[in-house]
Amino acid sequence: MSNRRQILKHGVGLGLGLAALGPAAAAEETATVAPKLQGRIFKALKGGQKRGESPQDFFERLKSLGFDGVESGNPAEAASYRAATEKTGVRIHGLVNGGHWDVRLSDPDAAVREKGRQNLHRHLVSAHQLGGSSVLLVPGKVAGANEGHDDVWNRSIEQIRLVLPTAAELGVRVLIETVWNGFCESPDKFRDYIDEFESPWVGAYFDIGNMQKFAPAEEWIRTLGARIVKLDIKDWGKKNGFCRLGEGDVDWDQVRVALDEIGFYGWATREGRDQSLEDTSQLIDQLLIGK
Repeated sequence: MSNRRQILKHGVGLGLGLAALGPAAAAEETATVAPKLQGRIFKALKGGQKRGESPQDFFERLKSLGFDGVESGNPAEAASYRAATEKTGVRIHGLVNGGHWDVRLSDPDAAVREKGRQNLHRHLVSAHQLGGSSVLLVPGKVAGANEGHDDVWNRSIEQIRLVLPTAAELGVRVLIETVWNGFCESPDKFRDYIDEFESPWVGAYFDIGNMQKFAPAEEWIRTLGARIVKLDIKDWGKKNGFCRLGEGDVDWDQVRVALDEIGFYGWATREGRDQSLEDTSQLIDQLLIGK
């Protein structure tokens, strides 16, 4: 459907041109057309604020480069960030749950899991204070016989469910990120994990580059569908690992096709570095948005 809509946008002239190439060539050409996602992707960075730079100066700099927001922030300065948002329109759209790798919700020690849950609760409150809509969470790590895949699954679900009343009260979602933690390394497993919560306050924070190692990003996107609330923007290749956007194995045209198919609208945050922030902004426009 998305390909047909795109072809129609180009008018009759394109259709006549493809017809002249013959059925096989026309079909191949049509298959490569990727939709443009302008107006549907909100561009953001993870961090990036210079030491000593005020929130307003930081937001002004991001705005000049075409970014809509950032995923970071010091909760102690919530008032200054809100003021910077009001003056610039750039906002903090969410927080990363700091400490979730070390103080894990999947830890064999119940006291550590309790501490991790309290940490998640604090981040939900802080995200709300900053005007954000989500907290990114790594739910645990497969780390041996006492912290196997089923342990991560069951222990993390138990702890996350305890904070869902707070998430609902504040209007801040818990979004599970796909990472190299030995957990849910297939699209189907990750889909089933999200569904286990049976809650609108838990969703997927899909990292485009992270999971390319296990299956093409577009396959993850189609399987997860509307469970995807936000995106991390990364590229990864078998030969060069995490790299500058466009230089890895991610097929960005197919990513756009898949995002169009699931009707994605939302925040996409660059994690990692390119040649410069200007370079990052241009690459996101070219590869993910399709300008």
